[in-house]
Amino acid sequence: MHQHSSKSDSMIMFNRNFLFLLILLCAGSTFAQGELNATVRVSTPQLQKNDRRVFDQMEVALRDFLNNTKWTQETFEQDERIECNFIFTIKSEQDNNVFEAELAVQATRPVYGSGYKTALISHLDKDIIFTYEQNQPIEFLRDATDNQNLPAILAFYTYVILGMDFDSYSLYGGEPYLLTAQQIVTNVQNSSTNGASGWRPNDGGKNRNRYWIIENLLNPRVKPYRAAMYTYYRKGLDMFTSNMDQGKTSILQALEDVDKVSIAYFNSMIVQMFANAKKDELVEMWKVGARPQKERVIQIMSKIDPANSQRYREIGS
Repeated sequence: MHQHSSKSDSMIMFNRNFLFLLILLCAGSTFAQGELNATVRVSTPQLQKNDRRVFDQMEVALRDFLNNTKWTQETFEQDERIECNFIFTIKSEQDNNVFEAELAVQATRPVYGSGYKTALISHLDKDIIFTYEQNQPIEFLRDATDNQNLPAILAFYTYVILGMDFDSYSLYGGEPYLLTAQQIVTNVQNSSTNGASGWRPNDGGKNRNRYWIIENLLNPRVKPYRAAMYTYYRKGLDMFTSNMDQGKTSILQALEDVDKVSIAYFNSMIVQMFANAKKDELVEMWKVGARPQKERVIQIMSKIDPANSQRYREIGS
């Protein structure tokens, strides 16, 4: 009996220890879980070099950096991670592992009760110069002023994406992440980072760079735009499965508010970014609808995005 009891106690102890270890492992994996589900692609159509090994390694390093970094204090489950794409097009390779590139940044958000994913951002940054050394870890320190340009750019867009995502679920919910993006801009401006173009008001001209993205998003004149994004996503698209008419009414109200912001802050970059991300969605959405609403959507979008006015006319009457 004593021997049997001892064996049972041992098994109980083993099971408890195993369970405790399992809990620790699960907790550890949850803690390490990042907020992004990012895809990274590096293309080199303009380079003569046939050896892609450095760029393949770059893809892996950048993807791991984006997906394995814990960007917030929030807990994201696997299926809650924000799907996004970072597509680098290398234009030239200079000495000392310096590259000139364009970066396309895209992120989506699921629409409640459907399989549809709607664009949060679709932006092309044409002013990227960065240093990348093979087998060197990519690191970013949030409060440091000596971060390299590449991790600073990726961190900046990550916090912009987080800010826009949180804004879409709760009114001004993305504020802390947008403030962090603003701090990254300030830190880079105060640093001696090589090739750090696109961070200052006059870089590149035409008020179209990273500085202006965050300036717009945090400018008091643009605050109604952020409220409109909450209306567009949470009160609009997320309502489609239960009440499409109510959802479309909210989306039209959001467009009215975006129009007011475009008047209050003429030629603002963020309004153009909205049009870039939303034009196809809006055209398809409003091909079916009441004529007065359709005409108003065409009117607003053709005014804030005149380059694509022909596209909006496809909505019809």
